[in-house]
Parts: sequence; C-alpha cells; structure tokens
Amino acid sequence: MRTRITEMLGIEHPVVQGGMQWVGLAELASAVSNAGGLGILTGLTQPTPDDLLKEIERCREMTDKPFGVNLTILPTIKPVPYEEYAQAIVDSGIKIVETAGRNPEPFLPLFKGAGITVIHKCTSIRHSLKAEKIGCDMVSVDGFECAGHPGEDDVTNMILLPIAARRLKIPFLASGGLGDGRGLAAALAMGADGINMGTRFMVTKEAPIHEKVKQAMVEASELDTSLIYRTLRNTARVFKNSIAEQVIEIENQPGDTKFEDIQPLVAGAKGKDLFDTGELDKGIWSAGMVVGLIDDIPTVEELVTRIVTEAEEIINERLGYAVSA
Repeated sequence: MRTRITEMLGIEHPVVQGGMQWVGLAELASAVSNAGGLGILTGLTQPTPDDLLKEIERCREMTDKPFGVNLTILPTIKPVPYEEYAQAIVDSGIKIVETAGRNPEPFLPLFKGAGITVIHKCTSIRHSLKAEKIGCDMVSVDGFECAGHPGEDDVTNMILLPIAARRLKIPFLASGGLGDGRGLAAALAMGADGINMGTRFMVTKEAPIHEKVKQAMVEASELDTSLIYRTLRNTARVFKNSIAEQVIEIENQPGDTKFEDIQPLVAGAKGKDLFDTGELDKGIWSAGMVVGLIDDIPTVEELVTRIVTEAEEIINERLGYAVSA
C-alpha cells in the first residue's frame, strides 16, 4: 500500500503503533517497524531523558527501519522536565515524533529545526486544524472509541474522519476502534492515510505486559471498557475492572469530585505493577472498544501482515466487485 503516510515516514504499510505508557518499549516498537509499520517508543515511560536515549539506542540495535518517539504533554502530579526529554529526542537523531496532550507549539521550533516530522494526536477537528496551522506535519485523529483520553466531544470516527478529509490539507491517521483489515480499508475509504493502533498492539506476543492482561482483553467484548474522570472533564477510557468501577462510583456521588478522592486508586505505578504481575484489579489500564475485535495473541509480524492482506482483499475484491457492474 502507498499513501501520503508511507511516503512521508518511509514505511511499507500505513500502520502506526501509538505511544502507550509502560508498553512502548524497544521490543514492541522494533517489532512494528520490522513488520513494515512505524513503531513508537513512549518517551515518558523512561524515568529520565538519559534513560530515553539508552532506550532509543536499544531500539536501533533491534531494527534498521524508521521508528519514532512519543512525547505526551499533560498535567502531572510530579513535575516532568518536558524540555529535557524533547532535547534528548533531538540529540538522539530521531526523525519522527508523536506528540499528544497539550498544544505542542512550544516544542515545534526545536523539533522542526532538527528536521523532525511531527504527528500530533487530536480528539477533535478544531484541534486538528490548529495542529495543521501551527506547523505539525500530520495528525492522528482519535475517535470516541479510542483508549486513553478521547476528549469531551464524544464523536466517533465515522463522523470525525470524513470531516477531517474535507477540511485538512496535511495527511492524517485514523485512531480508535482499529484492529483489523476492515478497519484499515474503512479508514482509507473515509479519507485517512493510515491507521494508528494502540490497544491491538498490546495484545501481541512482543508487547511487554503480562499474559493475563492480554488474555483478559482477548476474552473481553466491546462493552468491557469504562469512561472515568468524566466529572473532571479529563475523560479516559480504560479496561472495565473493579478499580474502574470504584472510580465511577466515587464520581457518581453528590457534589464535585476532587482528584484527591480517586488518586490512590489510579496511581500510575499501580498500572505498571499490573502489567508486570498480571493482577488485573491492582490498578487501571487504558483499553479501547476495539477489545471486542480481539480474539488472539499473534506476533506483530502476523498481525500487520494479516491486517494489510485483509484490507487489500476488501479493496480489490469486495469493493471492486461492488462497482464492477
């Protein structure tokens, strides 16, 4: 397949692995890149900028294909030296960065000056247009189905993608609800130049998380995610477990919710421990509605090949037959 994304990023398939806290390590990123997609290391998974530099070098030892680094800019309990992480990315020679969270404009002069291609994740058309205006090279349009933070508009990709195709000039990825060849074919049909997958790549052999977590997502249906932090206007989609249910119960109580009320339940360190130990009710973890489409744990190579093959068959055969008359 050839799209604006494959040409701009120098990859074989229009399939990108999004940044995921605790998951975007060299093992997964290199596997995606070796399979012909774009793997992405999660910058803030590394405790320091120096550790990020080491992880980038480790990934380079595993692949000679392009890969990128995610830098998510969000309010945090503990201050994060974002500028130092950004400088480490530049110093490493990385040429592709995925930004997420807040407006990346303060970092663009540094990144663009180093010849870095910037992909910004957006949950709305207005934010996508803003990203285009400030100089981002492409955007990842996240529908309401996605894992993590879907924004507050609750608009799905069936609406977001066609609007993005009408209004954006820069290339864009579809993100949220993508996990098979049907999704890739549909995203291309709606105007996207490729897909960005997070949850689906979590359920692969190379993903550095416990098998019990992967198996829980295999067994889950499309109804097994929860929306938390809604009362804080910072909505997050996570896997439905007892911790998510406790958070929602607190949020449903009369009066304003304070983050301090739920902080002990959602501490990031608990999520990391969950991935390490497989204790499914130890914390929360991001998961999209696409869990309903996941029914196996393939290698990354098997998954990417299957998605691309399915999409090509749909485009060439089913859709081709539909217009052949």
